[in-house]
Amino acid sequence: MHRYGLIGKTLKHSFSKSYFTEKFSKEGLSDYTYENFELPDIKQFPSLLSSHPDLEGLNVTIPFKEEILPYLNTVSEIVEKTGACNCIKISNGELHGYNTDARGFCDSLKTHLKPHHKNALVLGTGGASKGVCYGLDLLNITYTRVSRRKKIDQLGYEDLGEKEMNDHQIIINTTPLGMYPAIDDDPPIPYRYITSQHLLFDLIYNPAKTKFLKRGEEQGAEIVNGLEMLTLQAEESWDIWTNKTK
Repeated sequence: MHRYGLIGKTLKHSFSKSYFTEKFSKEGLSDYTYENFELPDIKQFPSLLSSHPDLEGLNVTIPFKEEILPYLNTVSEIVEKTGACNCIKISNGELHGYNTDARGFCDSLKTHLKPHHKNALVLGTGGASKGVCYGLDLLNITYTRVSRRKKIDQLGYEDLGEKEMNDHQIIINTTPLGMYPAIDDDPPIPYRYITSQHLLFDLIYNPAKTKFLKRGEEQGAEIVNGLEMLTLQAEESWDIWTNKTK
């Protein structure tokens, strides 16, 4: 049996298990399985590996994309630069870390870009935001990070006014605000300044249209959820696990 899985804190509504289970079924891979492994704390990770010695690969989600790094034997260039890992290949007892968020985000976003989309606000500063920022660098899009607890070179939500919103035509939500079941949550930005020139991208896919996206759409903005990004990063993970990507 070829065993793969996902680690995170809360995985009841995760994308990966249903995606890979369907993929294995469609491709006739009857000896492949994908499981969710909820961990209350990253310190439980070694025990997970010990109890499942046949694991060949893992995806990593909130809140462990950064906390997983000390457990890896090697990391890819993207992981080294971003400090975040969402994909692990297990080979000969060694754990090799990758980041497929960056490429998945980049490939999903670029199909929606227009010439005036030159500057972005990245809402959130967690592990997911790091892959997003790397993807924006690849697309030569400048960005400013927004956090509840701002640091140097960041804005706080309280700093966002008409000028900041007008100067940034792309707004990307990398936080879990609005994710099922807390669908009434949304990032505290001044939505009244959003226009038809804006592009709103939410990494969340469940619900398909978060409150963040709904409020942007009401202002005339183009909106994109995280489903395509998740699909692209899942396929890149599969390529890594099956040696199609080194």
